[in-house]
Amino acid sequence: MSQTNRLVSALIDNISRVVVGKEDAVELALIALICRGHVLIEDVPGVGKTTLASALARSLDCTFRRIQFTPDLMPSDVTGYTLVNMRTGETEFREGAIMSQIVLADEINRTSPKTQSALLEAMEEGQTTVDGVTYPLPKPFLVLATQNPGDFMGTYPLPEAQLDRFFLRISIGYPTPEQEMDVLERYTGTQKPMESLQSVCSAEDVLAMQDEVGRVYCSPEVRSYVANLAAATRAEPSLSLGLSTRGAIALTRAAQAYALLDNRDYILPEDVQRMLLPVCCHRLVLSPEARMKGITAETVLVTLRQNVAVPLRL
Repeated sequence: MSQTNRLVSALIDNISRVVVGKEDAVELALIALICRGHVLIEDVPGVGKTTLASALARSLDCTFRRIQFTPDLMPSDVTGYTLVNMRTGETEFREGAIMSQIVLADEINRTSPKTQSALLEAMEEGQTTVDGVTYPLPKPFLVLATQNPGDFMGTYPLPEAQLDRFFLRISIGYPTPEQEMDVLERYTGTQKPMESLQSVCSAEDVLAMQDEVGRVYCSPEVRSYVANLAAATRAEPSLSLGLSTRGAIALTRAAQAYALLDNRDYILPEDVQRMLLPVCCHRLVLSPEARMKGITAETVLVTLRQNVAVPLRL
């Protein structure tokens, strides 16, 4: 077992102390972390979105800030602002909450699109610009955003450009009755499980894992397979917006990480298929006709995954 696998296993075990029965969601969040990507956790209220994000942040020995997104949140609260020191007459930069290694953007779709867009440069470039001055963000840098479904009251749908910046989307889902009993047992004591959670991975460990992902081999056949999947989404009548080139790159990167966690230094088509839905669903836009028929992006991708030819030789 490689060092990356040992660290990921330790992180999964640590997070599972507070997030019960959601190993797949935890693994996807860690895949985004080692791929230098950002995570959108979308589900109904009360199923553990913020708990998953907070547990991941506590498991890493990194700086952490939480931004509670509300309708009155201003872009300067996120990025920071400059002010004039009345004593010296010089301008000073007051950093915003984005100046941290791990940022929890809680209920991101409860703030205005103007404030949502304040995250765009930070998520894509790893930097933020305030009053014409660019400030680099610390490394590693990860945004964990939670949101309720768009049909809930008081929410603002994220624009396509913002959604495309998220490496993958995770859905938590309701626990089984057995899992819920376990949750009730853990959270009805005198101490909450989150309070005893300790970090098991340093910032240097995260950077080393991120470098290791890039060394996983991707054959020309697999790259062609990813390109064909992307092209199929763009030609699909049910979609008004197909997979972007950024999305195709993210899909390949996610497949590299999945192969690495499977103790391989090369990608198989199955790795691409496994990561297709979490990486691509939130990047697609359905046509009005498809929405009227009740078609979802998930069903479209499942069909395309079945119809696009898989390379036989790698």
